[in-house]
Amino acid sequence: MKNVFLLLIPLMLLTSCDSGPKLSDVCKENEQLCQVFTEDTWCKAERKHVIMTSYTLNNSQQDVDKYNLLLAYEAYGKCVRFAKKIEHIKLKGKKSLRIENYLKSQELIKTLSKQTKDSKHPSLLFYHWSRYLDQNALNKFLAMEGSALLESPDGQFNLASYYIKSNDSKTLSLLFHALELYQEGEQINDEIFSSLATIFQGNNKTKQAYIWLKVYHLYSPDKESVTDQSLIEFAKAHHLKQNLLDQVAEQTLANIQQSTFKTPKF
Repeated sequence: MKNVFLLLIPLMLLTSCDSGPKLSDVCKENEQLCQVFTEDTWCKAERKHVIMTSYTLNNSQQDVDKYNLLLAYEAYGKCVRFAKKIEHIKLKGKKSLRIENYLKSQELIKTLSKQTKDSKHPSLLFYHWSRYLDQNALNKFLAMEGSALLESPDGQFNLASYYIKSNDSKTLSLLFHALELYQEGEQINDEIFSSLATIFQGNNKTKQAYIWLKVYHLYSPDKESVTDQSLIEFAKAHHLKQNLLDQVAEQTLANIQQSTFKTPKF
């Protein structure tokens, strides 16, 4: 049971939003955006996210949207890569289509990465270090620590991703501060919750680990990594007062969503 909840911070994040223009309207206005990847029964949400993010970038030409598009390409590529592994004699045509879509996603990532190599945007600097081990990009990114440029949930999370292997205390502070910075109604990066749980679990602070696993589950109930049953088993294995900790987790999530969360003592 001890290692069941040791979750890793992924190098990509898929986000979505229901506000803004509809996909059908975007495709009518920008047909080429919807033809980049051939539509398939798999990875619909990821494909839609690519289209909508591309549309946003076309209208903004901002570096932050280039970063978001890189993440969208990665999320789609990851999804379709899994889908193409599913072999069935009746699905050979779809498998070929998925291979084409996957290769296209990798080509687009490579092209956009080259275009953004000299960007000074903090998210892109972090991207080029985390994906390509660009030490120059890392140096520029770390030089921004403590400045307004990284005073955002994403900025704090990216910093935490750098420090997570070397400094648990600093990583916790950064992750908690990221949660403090969310405004009411904003979509929260749920990997912050799983990362907090991972660190506390690794330091044998099982109460705190349980609370953040529960928050993760409450916020993202469809994730298979943490279930009601696994939480019950975790609580029993560590002799925790589950009902009490559940109440703490529920209030914690409410505070985050209402933008009233404050960093706890740890």
